[in-house]
Amino acid sequence: MNFENILITSENGIGQITINRPSKLNALNVATIQELHDGLENLDANPEIRVIIITGEGEKAFVAGADISEFANFSIEEGAHLAAKGQELLFDFVEKLKTPVIAAVNGFALGGGLELAMACHFRVASDNAKMGLPEVSLGVIPGYGGTQRLPQLVGKGRAMEMIMTAGMIDAETAKSYGLVNHVVPQNELLEFTKGIANKIMRNSPVAIGKAINAINANFKDGVDGYQTEIRNFGKCFGTEDFKEGTTAFLEKRKADFKGN
Repeated sequence: MNFENILITSENGIGQITINRPSKLNALNVATIQELHDGLENLDANPEIRVIIITGEGEKAFVAGADISEFANFSIEEGAHLAAKGQELLFDFVEKLKTPVIAAVNGFALGGGLELAMACHFRVASDNAKMGLPEVSLGVIPGYGGTQRLPQLVGKGRAMEMIMTAGMIDAETAKSYGLVNHVVPQNELLEFTKGIANKIMRNSPVAIGKAINAINANFKDGVDGYQTEIRNFGKCFGTEDFKEGTTAFLEKRKADFKGN
């Protein structure tokens, strides 16, 4: 599959998607959102890929926001459709993916860029990263899940302040807020993130996928996360990975998980 706005590589079970619009600071447009969906879908369907990393091309930006020129003249209906389509196609899609997705935030992650990073299962940032949701400075609000995921990650008060001031926070502040898990020098970002990916890959892909689903359930209205956990816990008992994991433990050897 050929892409214009993203680059996809894979090595040793890790798939990497690089958003490749450096002249636009990797800003998200409709075409890039579609390509990200297609690329993620392809990697998720590949049983050899155990972890996906999303990052931005260059040293300045992960994603510096949405491409404002695409929607500056939209009507109310067009704006609502843009948000609904984007959430379905990319942001909710990433969150629900059974393959772990890590955001390697290598610079500015603003607006839709921060929303993309927050939709990933967790985040690692370079020490030069800056994050924020500046939408109210444009007379609009975050539309790709930012008003929902940011409070989940940093708390209501901090999210209110970040969104209402439209300001940016640096990487260390983001770490102290719980928005990112780790902060590392930019030249170490990808190798550090791959190190975490390698730790993840030692474990059962089936169990990880069910754990993602159960964790996400806790944040959904009308869903009992405990019941989701119970169901997914039970389903694990019917997998080959469970048989292999328990057998390996009893035999005091390293498990060889196949992902089924």
